[in-house]
Amino acid sequence: MAVPARTCGASRPGPARTALPWPRRGPRPGVRSPASGSPRLLLLFLPPLLLLPLLAAPGASAYSFPQQHTMQHWARRLEQEIDGVMRIFGGVQQLQEIYKDNRNLFEVQENEPQKLVEKVAGDIESLLDRKVQALKRLADAAENFQKAHRWQDNIKEEDIVYYDAKADAELDDPESEEMERGPKASTLRLDFIEDSNFKNKVNYSYTAVQIPTDIYKGSTIILNELNWTEALENVFTENRRQDPTLLWQVFGSATGVTRYYPATPWRAPKKIDLYDVRRRPWYIQGASSPKDMVIIVDVSGSVSGLTLKLMKTSVCEMLDTLSDDDYVNVASFNEKAQPVSCFTHLVQANVRNKKVFKEAVQGMVAKGTTGYKAGFEYAFDQLQNSNITRANCNKMIMMFTDGGEDRVQDVFEKYNWPNRTVRVFTFSVGQHNYDVTPLQWMACANKGYYFEIPSIGAIRINTQEYLDVLGRPMVLAGKAAKQVQWTNVYEDALGLGLVVTGTLPVFNLTQDGPGEKKNQLILGVMGIDVALNDIKRLTPNYTLGANGYVFAIDLNGYVLLHPNLKPQVSQVGGLEGGKPYEMGTPDFLPCLLQTTNFREPVTLDFLDAELEDENKEEIRRSMIDGNKGHKQIRTLLKSLDERYIDEVMRNYTWVPIRSTNYSLGLVLPPYSTFYLQANLSDQILQVKLPISKLKDFEFLLPSSFESEGHVFIAPREYCKDLNASDNNTEFLRNFIELMEKVTPDSKQCNNFLLHNLILDTGITQQLVERVWRDQDLNTYSLLAVFAATDGGITRVFPNKAAEDWTENPEPFNASFYRRSLDNRGYVFKPPPQDALLRPLELENDTVGILVSTAVELSLGGRTLRPAVVGVKLDLEAWAEKFKVLASNRTHQDQPQKCGPNSHCEMDCEVNNEDLLCVLIDDGGFLVLSNQNHQWDQVGRFFSEVDANLMLALYNNSFYTRKESYDYQAACAPQPPGNLGAAPRGIFVPTIADFLNLAWWTSAAAWSLFQQLLYGLIYHSWFQADPAEAEGNPEARESSCVMKQTQYYFGSVNASYNAIIDCGNCSRLFHAQRLTNTNLLFVVAEKPLCSQCEAGRLLQKETHSDGPEQCELVQRPRYRRGPHICFDYNATEDTSDCGRGASFPPSLGVLVSLQLLLLLGLPPRPQPQVHAHASHRP
Repeated sequence: MAVPARTCGASRPGPARTALPWPRRGPRPGVRSPASGSPRLLLLFLPPLLLLPLLAAPGASAYSFPQQHTMQHWARRLEQEIDGVMRIFGGVQQLQEIYKDNRNLFEVQENEPQKLVEKVAGDIESLLDRKVQALKRLADAAENFQKAHRWQDNIKEEDIVYYDAKADAELDDPESEEMERGPKASTLRLDFIEDSNFKNKVNYSYTAVQIPTDIYKGSTIILNELNWTEALENVFTENRRQDPTLLWQVFGSATGVTRYYPATPWRAPKKIDLYDVRRRPWYIQGASSPKDMVIIVDVSGSVSGLTLKLMKTSVCEMLDTLSDDDYVNVASFNEKAQPVSCFTHLVQANVRNKKVFKEAVQGMVAKGTTGYKAGFEYAFDQLQNSNITRANCNKMIMMFTDGGEDRVQDVFEKYNWPNRTVRVFTFSVGQHNYDVTPLQWMACANKGYYFEIPSIGAIRINTQEYLDVLGRPMVLAGKAAKQVQWTNVYEDALGLGLVVTGTLPVFNLTQDGPGEKKNQLILGVMGIDVALNDIKRLTPNYTLGANGYVFAIDLNGYVLLHPNLKPQVSQVGGLEGGKPYEMGTPDFLPCLLQTTNFREPVTLDFLDAELEDENKEEIRRSMIDGNKGHKQIRTLLKSLDERYIDEVMRNYTWVPIRSTNYSLGLVLPPYSTFYLQANLSDQILQVKLPISKLKDFEFLLPSSFESEGHVFIAPREYCKDLNASDNNTEFLRNFIELMEKVTPDSKQCNNFLLHNLILDTGITQQLVERVWRDQDLNTYSLLAVFAATDGGITRVFPNKAAEDWTENPEPFNASFYRRSLDNRGYVFKPPPQDALLRPLELENDTVGILVSTAVELSLGGRTLRPAVVGVKLDLEAWAEKFKVLASNRTHQDQPQKCGPNSHCEMDCEVNNEDLLCVLIDDGGFLVLSNQNHQWDQVGRFFSEVDANLMLALYNNSFYTRKESYDYQAACAPQPPGNLGAAPRGIFVPTIADFLNLAWWTSAAAWSLFQQLLYGLIYHSWFQADPAEAEGNPEARESSCVMKQTQYYFGSVNASYNAIIDCGNCSRLFHAQRLTNTNLLFVVAEKPLCSQCEAGRLLQKETHSDGPEQCELVQRPRYRRGPHICFDYNATEDTSDCGRGASFPPSLGVLVSLQLLLLLGLPPRPQPQVHAHASHRP
């Protein structure tokens, strides 16, 4: 929110606009001032004709605030000094001549946006198509293998041989399940080799199998699944033979088994591994069509505290089965129904909306009587609302209740019959004696399913199995439903970086029974990963220049490729990308406390990756609709270091990527329409010698640095065998060693990169020879001069200046380089400082200020900017020079003297105790000051230096503020609140509960017993292991939202005088932009008091919840769902709709088990939850 202009610290235009000399006020020696603040305020409103005699009264010595024309004169002197130094030492004109003199060594090539983007889109399509063919071979083979498989009821663990990916970790853990009962299956022990493609140790001869912890590996279902999926190993291997670039190939089974290739050990967590492939977004996307879901939760008074807690956790788990293609709302009901959150209609099930739901669910309170009718009517009304964006595919209602008698048949007759377009799933939660027949009937009568959640162990399995029901229409649709879908971007857990996954459903082709009834079950989902780096390699890298780039988005508007796609939180553990295990936190924890570190894909919207405006909204919509287009726009751009905002011109060109849901875009600045391509053929073809023998190569050698300046080379992939290094000196050494062996026409090297590097080495060396070497830098107080080029060379002169060079050796990743290309004139860059860090230590270190400018070439009517040159100013020396240039000196060594009877204007040198003079850059950061004590604050946001002066500049439109959100940030965890509290997730009965006999026979006691028993099996849930603090998910950084604020020059360009109106603390100031720079020259009276500190502007990044979600959903961003929908098939058999029975324990059993717990005797372990209630023939 903008600070009001008339608050304390604000400013208002004063009579200073008439350029009258203002008298200095304040009780300082030798300075005449009004007797008090009141007369002074009156003077400000006197007519100019009356004021003039007062200011010019003779006979007394006084300094007055400088007149406007005086300060404009100072500004011109500053401009001339900067321009003179840059002309002499920057060497822009000389470098232009050097390029023209070497015109025979390079060619000017053109970037044709339409051709470029169409070629890249075609290459990406071909890459993904190869993965699609591999997916189809796998899916077809899996269906045939399962169809030919003979079900074995008597199969045993020792009959199955496979590599258990978690076996090594379980054998290392003495408390593991396998150690307790001993391994029965014939588990393979494999050898692994390091593979650079996977950045991991793999075995190409075998597949690996991962089975969720809560599924019994020895069950008949799992053993049969392992038996028939073993044959996939040969198909995986054959796929890799046909396409060696294939990465992870995965089959996720509907039983929970994951088989992947090549084999690699599972990264087991330090606590329980709760990874289940069926809960991963890539699996859910492939196993069902998009969903419109309304979740209704019974919060009537009959819902006990423990049962309500089960419901809350169940709702959270249900939300985690939804992806960005789905829409959802959550409501609670008793006699009335109401949404649990601020969302009044279906909203997209994205990460931030689901977070709102999860927070709101925790606030549900049980009271009143059960009213199913109110709940279902609310849900149907939500699903019938056609005035909102929604999935428009599978429609369903999920009801969580503890039981009831009403079947609300009249509601179903009114809203859903006879077509039954809405499926109803009912969940009986907790242990109780209610008749569940009405709940079963509701589900069966509406093509849904009935589930029971008696305790925590049943939550995960029963909140995901509804997907089997949704998969029925897909299976019955046959080949029409065999559509490959590509996921959002996510981080690969095994080190591949950012990836996408192609998914394809696998159907059960067997026939059930003698009537040859077609099976309706989905067997699972096939997935193949594609690394984003492999896609990026198909895009032009360095021909687009530092500020050109390629990007791609999906139907949700989320970016697949973008230079700003940089998630800061890495996933841990699990299988391949985007499918990490859920760390060891119990199911029963409140959902907000569960670990969610990157369980969701990376969903960065195009409008969040860039600064949003109307033009980009239009471009995004066109791309989502699959159109081609081109548009030149003027837009705001955030600098690479996120400190500055530039207004730039950009050309956007886009085309769809056929056979996918992606669209590709190309962004080019006008000056990147052309680029240089070195043509060293005359040198290269003379002899087949190593590159090190070329003429200009010698200037890359460290032996030349003392005379020619230090050379940094961009760490690019010049050759395949070049060893990368973060240390540029080491990288240069590796490069030189390789060049001793490689000939210029070597097939293993990128000739474009290599030849341009050598060309720019010679070009910048000639700049040293013609300009830098013969100049005395000390004369002009320069620490260094430098040049950086598109070809990857950064030359810093003299050599010793390289010791303090902190800029990125890759010019395309250096903020000064990219900003100089986008801005005319000279760009100042002070050293960055955080307000929380200690000030610069000027006594020990020489601090430099970079000044840079782009070199623009015009060759045959074609304009381009292939380089940036600049100087590094000595801060202390230039601060002194700044005082002199902003003074009334007529000779260098003769400061102005003000006689006893004369009237003089203050200046920035003589009156630095009374007058503040500063240079501030376009981001609001201090560059130079006439105050010695502020030198160590150079680089700080000026509001940290002089809050009310910066506020006045902002209020007078010298600066404009831009706020945005970073959705990819990483935040440190919040410290736990109650270290001494009971274990999280445990229901703790009160004394009244223990004294009440009815409580011992209630569902709460039975569920508590189950929970304690579950905890004894996995006792680590109840104990904090200090040694595992690092592995504790709550001790790691997690993804969060950060609010960023940048300032940039506003609309005011002219010289401007104003008053900071603050009562007796009012101050005069003058501000003026310096021509051909990014600097603002400010002269102001120093404050006499600190009564006006309100309204401090903040620039540093702050933690945020992001924009208000409740408001954002009222104006959702444009998106489109998948092109296909399978939610209905006339032949669907809905007779399998769930069944279950209550499990009322006897009082004797309950009392005995409770005594057993109190005595501390270990009970027999609870059987594990099996994958399914029935086998899959």
